[in-house]
Amino acid sequence: MQAYKKEFIDLALELGVLRFGEFTLKSGRVSPYFFNAGLFNTGYAAARVGRYYAAAIADSDLKFDQLFGPAYKGIPLAALTAASLAEHQDIDVPFAFNRKESKGHGEGGNIVGGALEGR
Repeated sequence: MQAYKKEFIDLALELGVLRFGEFTLKSGRVSPYFFNAGLFNTGYAAARVGRYYAAAIADSDLKFDQLFGPAYKGIPLAALTAASLAEHQDIDVPFAFNRKESKGHGEGGNIVGGALEGR
């Protein structure tokens, strides 16, 4: 197992992001584990998650030209991953995210960030 994978799991366990037990999900299904990414809520944890996601993407040989973070929890993940790709993998790509509600003023619309047209 690559080091970044083990470090990600270790961090998730340390912070209580990944818990084992019996959890009833929103769907009503019972799960033996629960993953609460909202608990990656410090600068240290967020930076590490961005670095792990960037390492996983770089390791995957996936061809891509942009990252997209769906509102709301995906927004910081896309930003952190893009920053870590640039800083640690020398891969500079734009990122974008959506708003749940469209804006009628300013730049308007519901997509913010890198242009999605043609991608």
